[in-house]
Amino acid sequence: MFSERDEMYMRRALALAERAMNHATPNPRVGCVIVRDDDVLAEGFTQRPGEAHAEAHAIQQARVKGKSLVGATAYVTLEPCNHFGRTPPCTEALIDAGVARVIVAMQDPNPIVSGRGLERLRAAGIQVRAGLFEREALEVNIGFVKRMRTGLPWVRCKIAATIDGRTGLANGQSQWITGEAARHDGHRWRARACAIATGSGTVRHDDPRLTVRDVETTLPLRQPLRIVFDHLGEIAPSAKVLQDGALVICADKRPIGLADDVEVLSVPNGEGKIDLASALELIGSRGINELHLEAGARLTGPFLQAGLADELLLYLAPKILGLDAREMFSVPQPLSLTDALEFKFERVDPIGDDLRLILRRDH
Repeated sequence: MFSERDEMYMRRALALAERAMNHATPNPRVGCVIVRDDDVLAEGFTQRPGEAHAEAHAIQQARVKGKSLVGATAYVTLEPCNHFGRTPPCTEALIDAGVARVIVAMQDPNPIVSGRGLERLRAAGIQVRAGLFEREALEVNIGFVKRMRTGLPWVRCKIAATIDGRTGLANGQSQWITGEAARHDGHRWRARACAIATGSGTVRHDDPRLTVRDVETTLPLRQPLRIVFDHLGEIAPSAKVLQDGALVICADKRPIGLADDVEVLSVPNGEGKIDLASALELIGSRGINELHLEAGARLTGPFLQAGLADELLLYLAPKILGLDAREMFSVPQPLSLTDALEFKFERVDPIGDDLRLILRRDH
């Protein structure tokens, strides 16, 4: 059993992990609180890639304050790493600091870490317990966990629609379906993503930048990688989304005239379209934990139909546009209701005058 104080300090560690939400990628977001006799000696969270992990960050803060950590308890939201990467192992930092006990929320799903960090701490004589708020810790790193287990990123499809399921007029006009509060909230979700993707149809109609704007961050703002799925290879070199670099994924026909900082990958499915599953494997191999898809019905639909969309981030505005307006998803009608694509409601929240619905595929 964990005590109320254990729960209190782990909640604080989880809150610290969220401070790494927008900059930790491709690393997991981790928080750490180090306590002795109800005195919080140090706190830390994952810094930018190549910089200190949460445990090392906390230990650094303790040293700056001149505080000894001998005999203390460290609360960490993810199993400390025990291997050399771009930074030294966190297990050794905790051992060298002299902590007596380590409580972790969840075991690291990374195969080169999983369980070995806990074993190393126990071998050094440190008391170790795991499983406190495991579900909450998984939520903070849901994309990292999926990529470690499957090689694929967590795919989140963001859609703004009316209550009759329409995303714009037949002529393409869609700004703005939702209110300012919902649009600002959408940028918060963009900020946590490792990459933001769309289709060439959306680029042609709306010419979006797909950048993060007006979002406060703990460290300087990191712009996610921008990805365009371009089945026909016809994206215009002048498209705003391609400015300052991007990744274009096409099928057989490659777009021409693009700038040197735009990478192009051909991932054909043999039928003149992109092999979406193979494309996601390539994206995951680049350390992309969360892929934020903001696209039209003709790209979002195939992601849903292929079972590649993990989550729907749906903003509903109290408006009606009618039958001829643009739909949310382009998917074939099932033969029966039992064959319908099914999602589960995770959360429903009011955002300004609109509703935000989070739905997930039943894995």
